[in-house]
Amino acid sequence: MPAELDWGPSEFHKRANSVLFNRMGKKVKKEAEPPPKDVFDPLTVESKKVATVVLMLNSPEEEILAKACEAIYRFALKGEENKATLLELGAVEPLTKLLTHEDKIVRRNATMIFGIMASNNDVKKLLRELDVMNSVIARLAPEEEVVIHEFASLCLANMSVEYTSKVQIFEQGGLEPLIRLLSSPDPDVKKNSIECIYNLAQDFQCRATLQELNAIPPILDLLKSEYPIIQLLALKTLGVITNDKESRAMLRENQGVDQLIKILETKELNDLHIEALSVVANCIEDMDTMVLIQQTGGLKKLLSFAENSTIPEIQKNAARAIAKAAYDPENRKLFHELEVEKCLVNLLGSENDGTKIAASQAISAMCENSGTKEFFNNQGISQLIQLLKSDSEEVREAAALALANLTTSNPANAKAAAEGDGIDALINTLSSKRDGAIANAATVLTNMAMQEPLRLGIQSHDVMHALLSPLQSANTIVQSKAALAVAATACDAEARTELRNAGGLEPLVELLRSKNEEVRRNASWAVMVCAGDEPMAVELCRLGALDILEEINVSVSRKNKFSEAAYNKLLNNYLSLKYSQTGYLSSSNIISDGFYDYGRINPGTKLLPLKDLCLQEPSDQRAILLINSRSSDVSPPPSTEDKSSDVGYGRSISSSSSLRRASKEKTNAGFGSPTEEKSEPTSGRNTAVSKSTTKEKGSRKGRGKKEEEKVKEEEEVAVAPKLTGEGSLEKEWFPPSDPDFSVYVYEVTKSILPITNIKEQIEVLAKYVAEKMGGKIPKEKLQDFSWELHISELKFQLKSNVVPIGLIKKGIFYHRALLFKALADKIGVGCSLVRGEYGRAWNEVKLMNESRKGVMGALPPLEVYIVDLMFHPGSLIKLRSREADHYRFL
Repeated sequence: MPAELDWGPSEFHKRANSVLFNRMGKKVKKEAEPPPKDVFDPLTVESKKVATVVLMLNSPEEEILAKACEAIYRFALKGEENKATLLELGAVEPLTKLLTHEDKIVRRNATMIFGIMASNNDVKKLLRELDVMNSVIARLAPEEEVVIHEFASLCLANMSVEYTSKVQIFEQGGLEPLIRLLSSPDPDVKKNSIECIYNLAQDFQCRATLQELNAIPPILDLLKSEYPIIQLLALKTLGVITNDKESRAMLRENQGVDQLIKILETKELNDLHIEALSVVANCIEDMDTMVLIQQTGGLKKLLSFAENSTIPEIQKNAARAIAKAAYDPENRKLFHELEVEKCLVNLLGSENDGTKIAASQAISAMCENSGTKEFFNNQGISQLIQLLKSDSEEVREAAALALANLTTSNPANAKAAAEGDGIDALINTLSSKRDGAIANAATVLTNMAMQEPLRLGIQSHDVMHALLSPLQSANTIVQSKAALAVAATACDAEARTELRNAGGLEPLVELLRSKNEEVRRNASWAVMVCAGDEPMAVELCRLGALDILEEINVSVSRKNKFSEAAYNKLLNNYLSLKYSQTGYLSSSNIISDGFYDYGRINPGTKLLPLKDLCLQEPSDQRAILLINSRSSDVSPPPSTEDKSSDVGYGRSISSSSSLRRASKEKTNAGFGSPTEEKSEPTSGRNTAVSKSTTKEKGSRKGRGKKEEEKVKEEEEVAVAPKLTGEGSLEKEWFPPSDPDFSVYVYEVTKSILPITNIKEQIEVLAKYVAEKMGGKIPKEKLQDFSWELHISELKFQLKSNVVPIGLIKKGIFYHRALLFKALADKIGVGCSLVRGEYGRAWNEVKLMNESRKGVMGALPPLEVYIVDLMFHPGSLIKLRSREADHYRFL
């Protein structure tokens, strides 16, 4: 690589000849004064090695530095390999020092080298390490030459591609001189400056500074440039900075919207339409700008681009602009009048994924218009369902969002989506990699599940397994929508069982702990739905749902209506726990088979399942009272008169001959409907209260009938009990049977149910319960009533703490009150069960006081009475104050 240095003619030969002539004795003229001895004569050097020239960069002479830089510039300009060679030879570090050289030519040439070299990634890295950004930015000063401006801005444009360099340029004040150079007379300077600003504007801090420096006007001026690349970069920059509201306002104030519309209206500028539409799409988010666009006919222009353009990017940006504009009601109305829906349906069929996404988003925005929803009921939904099967996750997310909005509060569209084979596609979308797609698909399924036929279709597609993963998502929106989907689809026992078997209850209960209010609310709703039957309620309580809900409901800020409802639903469907915790069962809490009274437990204490309690050895703790009218033995039960002393729960529970007789009568005669067996109601029961009581009673009588039929069926086809001994097989566990209680149910159904007067029913039932539990016990002889020994004997015989209620023949307050409540529930007599202190419990009933007539023909008021089951069985004592009267009575 030649590097010619003109150092002038040499004086060496002249001086040598002069000395030679003197030696030969010839006279010569006296010469002029010789040059100083400390001056080096000029030397012309020609170098063909780049390494040599790199070494010259350390020269102190400006002329040598200028020539060396010029040669290196030409060398670097030839390609990337030469740039790498210069880097290896160590040219970069000495060049950085020349950026601030006093000589203008040296400074210029060094800047030109860095403008070219900075496109190399390794050079960029070294420049960042050498921290030369400040020196490069200094070359943008107004006093510098245009050529220096050009290559300094080119260097910054190349460097600004990487984030670290952006930070350095921004922190060292590079934005202000770059904005100033947008007004430079040199097009290359403009191009480099706007390109660098575009790269810097990707960072939000830089965008904020651009607003402060009033960068919008000079950028808008670039739209008038005769160079398309400058116009394009200006539009790209506007597309980025108009993401901020303040920048959109500045653009509007500087008549930027007019310039954008003119570009869109000019066919010759079609190469700029894509970026211009992108800026317009951003500006539409600003209400004032949107109004301005609407007034200038911009919305119709957008629709025209979407309909007529064959360029996917133009279609995409036009659809994106329509989507943003459609969030305004007036624009939606205008678009609907222009039949934008047809255009959007056509765009759904585009081959470009970006266009499909933008069209789907536009449909989502237009769904606020009822007419749009009706339009898509006939067309568009099937195309969106097809998009759910796309390979692109983004397309699937946008399509799911459109379907979610279309089906919300629109049963017709939900039905159309289901009929369009949408259920399978939506359930598959629940396993998407994008949270938005999962949340939107769950929303559509929730909307569908509002209709029972569609819900059954969803359940048949194994939806509970599909919802398991969304329930465990880390995204709160996905968690919320998944919980809502569970609440919508788990409306029957089969679906709830499927959710339980899939392992969905554990993550659902965990969502109750969420710090997100919506997640907690929807999870509470789902738990409330899932607690619709006793097995599910028991399982949810085992997983800690009740404790979490109790904790939530204590907090004023965290509780909600659904958390309170879920708590009550859990307790009301797990009456054993409710009675143990609260000591109270209302008339609407119907005791069913499998209920057990463990005794009082403190809140937060776990109540063991009945099976675990049955398998425990007997202890000195209070007997656990069991209500069960179902049989668990296939063999005919023996007589109660011949009770076996060995009646552990591993074998048959003793029964009575009366039960066999009762069973035979039931098998032959069957149970009629309670309403058919009853005679005409008396006038004393023909009141509004008695009507409501009759209504409630009727439903309970229906239950009573079903229970009796179950007894008959289970006696005919019963499951063999668990066998004991070596090598025996364990079969399904059933709670201990209680043949005596089954007889009680049969007898009160036959004898008390036909009675038409509710008060008489209560009195007769009270006497019946007292008779079965040891009869009337005077107060003064209560201490002599040896019920404890009787209970202990039963526990010993049964080899368990669990004692079926029918086996107890000597019972006091809490035994009798439980039996009264259980039998009353079987025949539909409304009563509550209240636990007191020291083994006390009682039943409360509500009756009308016929002596107190209502005002102006109104119904007599209801009054609460306590049923005496001990001292004067059948008598009713009016309850004035629960805290005072029940202790006086008991």
